[in-house]
Amino acid sequence: MVYNFKVFKKCSPNGKVTIYMGKRDFVDHVSGVEPIDGIVVLDDEYIRDHRKIFGQIICSFRYGREEDEVMGLNFQKELYLASEQIYPQPEKSGKEQTKLQDRLLKKLGPNAFPFTFNVSPNAPSSVTLQPGEKDQGEPCGVSYYVKIFAGESETDRTHRRSTVSLGIRKIQFAPTKQGQQPCTVVRKDFMLSPGELELEVTLDKQLYLHGERIGVNICIRNNSNKVVKKVKAMIQQGVDVVLFQNGSYRNTVASIETSEGCPIQPGSSLQKVMYLTPLLASNKQRRGIALDGQIKRHEQCLASTTLLAQPDQRDAFGIIVSYAVKVKLFLGALGGELAAELPFVLMHPKPGSKAKIIHADSQADVETFRQDTIDQQQSVDFD
Repeated sequence: MVYNFKVFKKCSPNGKVTIYMGKRDFVDHVSGVEPIDGIVVLDDEYIRDHRKIFGQIICSFRYGREEDEVMGLNFQKELYLASEQIYPQPEKSGKEQTKLQDRLLKKLGPNAFPFTFNVSPNAPSSVTLQPGEKDQGEPCGVSYYVKIFAGESETDRTHRRSTVSLGIRKIQFAPTKQGQQPCTVVRKDFMLSPGELELEVTLDKQLYLHGERIGVNICIRNNSNKVVKKVKAMIQQGVDVVLFQNGSYRNTVASIETSEGCPIQPGSSLQKVMYLTPLLASNKQRRGIALDGQIKRHEQCLASTTLLAQPDQRDAFGIIVSYAVKVKLFLGALGGELAAELPFVLMHPKPGSKAKIIHADSQADVETFRQDTIDQQQSVDFD
């Protein structure tokens, strides 16, 4: 029997510090975040010289274009969310090791040392704002990485040759239970008109998965003397950059416009369903679209809805993403418009039992540890 274990590996430029991690996506369950754990392997020289090795979890928040950084301006903040000494290890760490850490420690030998970091659930989720076609440099957004370095203290200036950094993501998955079915009714009255124009919009459910088709149920009752000439439905992505007071904006990521069933004359009604699918493929090269946190050579998609335990407690360096369906009725130049909005949740499902392809950084390797009772040449025994 063969067991495969995917492990991310990355070395420092001088080859004396190596980091191993079992995964790079760490789930935010709203009430808490999965511990960030791994193994650090040191060169014999560092062990003999008793070089101190430190580890940190860093949240990098870029809120301006790198190409605009002139005259000493810097549009990037780095937040140190966790920091500890990995070697020499404290006498009483009190941290339990995972099964993967135990297996790696047996495989990698006495120069391997485990680490575990805990991150606050209030820390922002990994989000990248899509750059424009001609933009250069690092994109705006929130990113995370694990930093392992040799130094005299946690605040010591790091040297590139003895430092290794591996990007990770803080992500959220869809909840297991659906919320209430979204439904709204808006009405508009007119001067010199005895009745009202009524628009009712309903969604099949509150929670949708990425790539899923969204059916927008529309019911129009025209009790006014105006004429509805066309109907437009769209999905809008709301992006709130909490750091700025006026940092909120919206992007239309899917839309459809139709005159089928129109004009809707006074005293008439119309019921119809319009289908929309928000996809990144139809929003390529559009600046400002929020995407899931970026890892090199990792397939990207639209950012998921940000779930907050308490909406009032927003991290100042976070980016909040939301989605809403908006339906507009066009009544002509004199009649104006009537619009209705319905918020919904767009997220990824929790991963199932099926294995998925994992990609690493261009400088990081993915090592597969194998337990094979027959082929001993490339096997790893986890007895």
